Amino acid sequence: MELKTLRNKLFWPAIILYLIIGLYLNYVNYSAPYIEIEVEKEDGKWLVTRLYYKDWANRQNLSIGDAILTVDKRPIDSFDQLRYKSRILSANDLTIMKPNGDLINIHIKHLDIPQQFIYVLIIPACYYLLTLFVAFYLHFKQRNSKLVDLLILFVLSVSLAYVSSGVSGRLDAIGIIVNRSSMLLCLVVLLHFLRNYYSFVKTNWMFTNNIRLFYILPIFAFILGLMGTIYPTANDILSNIVLAMFLILLVIILSILLISYFKYSSPQLKIFLNSILIPFLPFLFLYALPKVLFHTYILSSEISSLFLLLIPFSFIFTQLAERLFDIEYHITRLRYYVIFSLIFTVWFTVGLYFIAGQYLTMTAVSGVAFFTFSSLVILFYIKEKVDYRKRKILFSTKGDYIHQLYTAVDKIGKTIKIDELLGKFAYEVSMHLELEDVFVLTYNYETNEFMTVAEENFTIHPDTMEEIRLGEIRKVDKVYVAFLHQDARYKRALVLGHNNTIHLKDEELLWLELLLLYVNNFIENTKMVEELLEELKHMKQADDGQLPWLNKLLWMRFEEEKYLLAQELHDTNLQEQLHIAREVDVLVNAKDTTNMQEKLAEIHKQMITSLHELRTYCENLKPPLLDTLGLNAALEKLIRKVQERANFLLIYTIDRLYLEDERMNLMIYRLFQELLNNALKHSYATSVEIHLKEKNDGFEIVYIDDGVGCNVEDIIVAESMGIRGMQERVKAFNGQFYIDSNVNRGMAIRIIVIEGSETHDYDAHSG
Repeated sequence: MELKTLRNKLFWPAIILYLIIGLYLNYVNYSAPYIEIEVEKEDGKWLVTRLYYKDWANRQNLSIGDAILTVDKRPIDSFDQLRYKSRILSANDLTIMKPNGDLINIHIKHLDIPQQFIYVLIIPACYYLLTLFVAFYLHFKQRNSKLVDLLILFVLSVSLAYVSSGVSGRLDAIGIIVNRSSMLLCLVVLLHFLRNYYSFVKTNWMFTNNIRLFYILPIFAFILGLMGTIYPTANDILSNIVLAMFLILLVIILSILLISYFKYSSPQLKIFLNSILIPFLPFLFLYALPKVLFHTYILSSEISSLFLLLIPFSFIFTQLAERLFDIEYHITRLRYYVIFSLIFTVWFTVGLYFIAGQYLTMTAVSGVAFFTFSSLVILFYIKEKVDYRKRKILFSTKGDYIHQLYTAVDKIGKTIKIDELLGKFAYEVSMHLELEDVFVLTYNYETNEFMTVAEENFTIHPDTMEEIRLGEIRKVDKVYVAFLHQDARYKRALVLGHNNTIHLKDEELLWLELLLLYVNNFIENTKMVEELLEELKHMKQADDGQLPWLNKLLWMRFEEEKYLLAQELHDTNLQEQLHIAREVDVLVNAKDTTNMQEKLAEIHKQMITSLHELRTYCENLKPPLLDTLGLNAALEKLIRKVQERANFLLIYTIDRLYLEDERMNLMIYRLFQELLNNALKHSYATSVEIHLKEKNDGFEIVYIDDGVGCNVEDIIVAESMGIRGMQERVKAFNGQFYIDSNVNRGMAIRIIVIEGSETHDYDAHSG
């Protein structure tokens, strides 16, 4: 609270001083148009030797050689400035005498000279007001006290330096003092800002830490400005001294940035370097250096200074108080909108020119084009805000936010314990939003106590946890508090903090809001999984029978299997037995006993076949040799039976396996059984290979045929040919199942299972 009060005490005097000086400077600029006419005294007359605005002079019939008699209705000889600077810098009225003796009165308006009206009056005034708005915005909206204070001071000093440049050019005393002192003040503040910024981004500062000594320079420039008003003839020398000091400070700043950038290769420093270097280059090489070295300039100060206006506002775009340099987001978004706006503007302007070109001047067409272009850019920004508020759709330059959301959900969703899930969730948020302190806070609203301790830097009041609602993301002091999950006793919230204050952008808030909804569902599902595993664990420890719901499930599955078996026996073996019974009944009641022996032999054959099929059913349900002679013997018998029925060449190899888990023997037998049955019923192959191979702590089954093949997706979706059943068997032991098949190109299946990789019970992975 004391820091905030101190900031207000420093802020308001600075704003009041800025208002007073700025209003005076703008008044001087408005008081008279800037004309800059060079004159030279000959034979007691002040003759025009050079005209800065030649187009205006031609329209006013003012030319070189004309004699100027009065300026603002005062005799020209009364202007003291002509003694040390032979120029008429500004005036509202002129009286001139042509070489032929004609007298001309010229009344000058600002609009008569559009160049000076724009560069000397309008742009400085607009920049002055815009800077005032930015200063208030930074002070009230942002929270990063030290850096924001320096940025406000930098913006204000640059504004005064720019607005006063035109006033000092009129040789106004206050304008000269303000211009010279603010020129050096803005660079000293920038140097101070740099030192604090390097500390902010944890980069080694490569210059002296005693920046306060440099504040002597603007004070010295203030003194030089006072001397210039007392000794006007020394103004040019004093001005060059200030410019030389300005250049030295600028070289120091650029050198620090260049060395730091090449040493640390930081993208933030790269943006910072470009933000300062590019705007300063025109002023440096086209005005300052030529002025110091050759006492002339290539581009006037009011035009070259325009580029300097980019510096403070490039800092504003960086959103200082969150993550200091996020300007790339705004630049990319602006470029995106500008491209679309420019394409339509060119199309519209060309069409307008061809349709109504004869009625429009090029100036009018240019004006329409500029208005259309700027209106479209503004429209895109308005549409973005409306889309976000009404439809939750947002432009994003940070990549595909939906893809990043799915990636985060996929990583978080692979957990089976709530603590692990919350940890992964906080990590994903921290990495994506580039925040240092992200944690989940658990609050017991029955006891009004926090179950987890908040970070030392942040204090979350219990009332905040009581008030926050589902889907809400609330900013509290230096942190964001986002509702995560609530159950019968606990409420969980995600806390996002930073060493400095943060301000999440709209698309980041939307990304977080959607992720919170996913994680809320994950927590519910994970809780059910944990409760189920806990019940199974207690059941195993108590060994007092199964859970009621599990008994019911198993009973229903058993009944379903019995129904399927009964249905299959009824449709096959039972029908065969009924047929045999009817045949025997016919023979018992037959009076004709001829051919009785042959008919009994045929019935006997049918009974043998029926018994064989019934034995096959029994063997399928329980392989007879598996428990007595082992897996290899059971597989050999199975293969022999298949060979008896098959019309294809069967090639096989069976390695002897040494498996500790006997359940795997039955699984291998069932896999062989299903693969060979598929070959018999569906493959129409001429050659089939099946191999059982021993692997380290496991086995591998390879099946290949040259049959009709199929579309793999179709058989999986249709759950046909037993593929889904085999997959489920393999999946139960955490094995790998690969299938490759195409129509008329056969089928290949590969199964790999490692013993011990399956989850036997909860205890195996609960530690």
